[in-house]
Amino acid sequence: MPADPSGIPARIAIVLKGYPRLSETFIAQEILELERRGFQFDIWSLRRPTDRHVHPMHEAITARLFYLPEYLHDDPRRVWRGMVHALRRLDWWPALKVFARDLGRDPTPNRLRRLGQAFVLAREIDPAIRHMHVHFLHTPGSVTRYASLLTGRSFSFSAHAKDIWTTPAWEHHEKIADAGWGTTCTADGLAELRRVTAPVDGSRIALIYHGLDLGRFPPPPLPEARDGSDPARPVRIVAVGRAVEKKGFDDLIDALARLPAHLNWHFTHIGGGERLPALKAQAERLGLTNRIEWRGSLPQGKVIEALRAAELFVLPSRQGADGDRDGLPNVIMEAATQALPVVSTRFAGVPEFIEHDTNGLLVEPRDVAALADSLATLIADPARRARLGAAAYERVRSGFSFEAGIDRLAGLLTGGAAAEARTVRAPTREERPIAAVAEAGEA
Repeated sequence: MPADPSGIPARIAIVLKGYPRLSETFIAQEILELERRGFQFDIWSLRRPTDRHVHPMHEAITARLFYLPEYLHDDPRRVWRGMVHALRRLDWWPALKVFARDLGRDPTPNRLRRLGQAFVLAREIDPAIRHMHVHFLHTPGSVTRYASLLTGRSFSFSAHAKDIWTTPAWEHHEKIADAGWGTTCTADGLAELRRVTAPVDGSRIALIYHGLDLGRFPPPPLPEARDGSDPARPVRIVAVGRAVEKKGFDDLIDALARLPAHLNWHFTHIGGGERLPALKAQAERLGLTNRIEWRGSLPQGKVIEALRAAELFVLPSRQGADGDRDGLPNVIMEAATQALPVVSTRFAGVPEFIEHDTNGLLVEPRDVAALADSLATLIADPARRARLGAAAYERVRSGFSFEAGIDRLAGLLTGGAAAEARTVRAPTREERPIAAVAEAGEA
């Protein structure tokens, strides 16, 4: 693989389900810092963006960006050309054998779509790229694995949350067995991946917390001594997250309705999501409309402003009916950068950052009464809020170094990708014109 004198591979393909996404700034943060260290990327996204805003980090990223057809009928000519290219020029039989086995266990249109997207990716990817890194092991992982089998390129992965808990064990096992190496961002997720992939060598999966680049955040403001007794100075509570089941915002609305009548508070929710109408109706039904502001999806600068204006952050994470769950939500660490005390749940990766009554308060998932009690306690006790918030700030500064995680990931991409690439075939002469066509937008 062509590389500069530092050993950094010439270019790596990153495969994502959607890009750019405000809910996945942890990925953008990673890509941007790796670019600053000399890495070059092509980003291949299975979906086009749907957010109204773009994070400044996305604007700073210089990677070439390509979109696969989200649905095969969106661009049947590209899919057809990819399929013909695979049958005529690539070693397609290993990929089709794996696909047939997968289809037998998952006979869905979604499975067919992943193969079609892999055909397009295999045809249009820059031939100079010998390694692919995929974020999320579920559908993006399938596309990347099929493309790897078609082209002989190596691949690695970063597993996060939903992909760990909603993907069948057989699929995890086989994808991880085919990957060169992988990472995940919580000890909870690491334990699950190692459990379902035994006897695959679990040491090939590394725990790398996302951490935060604290240079993107201002120093925390001085805490205000509001105690909920003054109607003119309510304690300001904030939550940031998509309105989806695993965030537990319906539990939060119920908990807010249980707060003592004498406490003065105001709640702000930031984020989009399909459950927003139901949450607003729930709040209206419980008589909370005048105490809640729904701000929708906001750019990062406005999110930081809201965190700085608040006294308390809350995120009652839980498992969704489909098994979906959070890892360690970045918004909890972002709240900690502003010395906000956090109320959350003993669930998923949250206890890896929040220690109960040290830098926040934890309750069991779906325990609305305990959630209400924790909120009421902190609303009325500014001194305790200040103590917990200061400890949360120290925790994110000292224990979740963004630089340490990037150092480790850069080492894996430099050593792991290069070592794997030495074992795979070089692009054929026939393949070389394809990437040039794709880059020109003609593929």
